[in-house]
Amino acid sequence: MNPSNQYCHFFDDDEFIDTGRAGFRRRVITSAEVQLCFWRITGGVSGSFIHRHDDTEQLGIIYRGGLDFRISTDKETTERVTLGEGDVYIAPRNVWHGDSNFIGDDEFGECWILDVFAPPRTDLVEEDRLQREAMAAGGDSA
Repeated sequence: MNPSNQYCHFFDDDEFIDTGRAGFRRRVITSAEVQLCFWRITGGVSGSFIHRHDDTEQLGIIYRGGLDFRISTDKETTERVTLGEGDVYIAPRNVWHGDSNFIGDDEFGECWILDVFAPPRTDLVEEDRLQREAMAAGGDSA
């Protein structure tokens, strides 16, 4: 990224940081009203416990690979949905989603998802800041 231009962000592999969960890397870009969280997740891993957001909406776009997960107003639903490249999901406030299995693509063996949050999640802003500070100091990003 060109640090002199705060308005442009480029797809640089080294901008993705490990999240502390094996196989999960992300890049978070936040503005005043919206937040992008770009995930690169190793195919075959599972994660993302069933959860909901009380204060934000989430929209996800699958760019590579696939996502097999649960999404419903009913936390106990056992129905699963599988999304592939180009598919979109919307999780409005208070809609349960997660319990995910990630399907890697043929080229990178990864699932790429762009999550959009509105308004931005403050927890992601803080986690990202702390991980980047740790990386800059030469410490572990987890």
